[in-house]
Amino acid sequence: MTKDYYAILGVDRKATKDDIKKAFRKLAQKHHPDKGGDENKFKEVTEAYSILSNERKRREYDSYGRTFAGGGAGASTGGFDPSQFSGAQGQGSPFGEFDFSDIFSGFSGFGDIFTGGEGASQVARGRDISIDIEISFKEAILGARRSMLIAKVSKCEECVGTGAKKGTKMKECSVCGGSGRMHETRNSIFGAFSAVRTCKECEGTGKIPTERCNVCSGHGVLRREEEISVSVPAGIDNGEMIRLPGQGEAVKNGTSGDLYVKVHVKPHPIFKKEGVNIVMDLPIKITDALLGSTVPVTLIDDKVLEIKIPQLSNAEETLRVRGKGVHAQGAQGDLLIRVTIALPKKISSRAKKAISELKEEGL
Repeated sequence: MTKDYYAILGVDRKATKDDIKKAFRKLAQKHHPDKGGDENKFKEVTEAYSILSNERKRREYDSYGRTFAGGGAGASTGGFDPSQFSGAQGQGSPFGEFDFSDIFSGFSGFGDIFTGGEGASQVARGRDISIDIEISFKEAILGARRSMLIAKVSKCEECVGTGAKKGTKMKECSVCGGSGRMHETRNSIFGAFSAVRTCKECEGTGKIPTERCNVCSGHGVLRREEEISVSVPAGIDNGEMIRLPGQGEAVKNGTSGDLYVKVHVKPHPIFKKEGVNIVMDLPIKITDALLGSTVPVTLIDDKVLEIKIPQLSNAEETLRVRGKGVHAQGAQGDLLIRVTIALPKKISSRAKKAISELKEEGL
């Protein structure tokens, strides 16, 4: 009797490759014998996937209810042959590009490296961490240096990360024989799978201390507060991230993670940043706009600059003071002053008379 592979995987006959792959992954994890599942059901699910994941076999199955190259219902091989799968999804695998490490990654003893053979050693790496800091607009423009205390997993200062008590020697790990790795082999319906994992006793070093450090109990790392200095570059924007390599959390016999610092810039009541330029609004009197004037302006570095306001031809104009913007990464911005006319809230009788005379002049 022809098997309904679509029903076995619980998918529609129009299901996409991704739909079929997702359904198989879910059912394979559920029924795998190493996870206490039904071995026969697992074989059935695997057989269905080997047919429906292969375009040619799927076409044959849809057309004739069987395949003609083995593995299908009514095929000359008598069903799915597990020996076609050797522990990796290489060429010739009936599973195409399906990654079986998704299924086996959760198995006990196979958490470090799953290769289907000899595993390559991997250097341990600590976690990346992130913090937020707030700086003033002035610090964002001119640059700054900040120091802060953060709690993180760091190298033990007593043993300098070795895990050994000062003055004691290291000896070969008796568990892994000094290799730092443990080789394990497990049998499944697909054959034998080999895995290599880090030795838990020596944590991959191959050596253990004759006496462990009293401060970190031999771990080489511990959680403590550490002062971190952050150099904020000139011209940084709000929300930008600074990466400090190796300043994240430490791990014994490995490399430390990175520290990411997110910068929040406080808004300034007068100045704004636009690219490498600094922008400010400068309201002036009507008389200064008509006749021109010189106005003192306090810059972001607290220096006072005398700005010459020419006779304005428009109610709003922008003046450019070159070189007074952001100086960062070889760029030199300008100070843009948006000059606007500030209208008086009250006008005296004398001023009204003068304005009336100006009106008669056509101004």
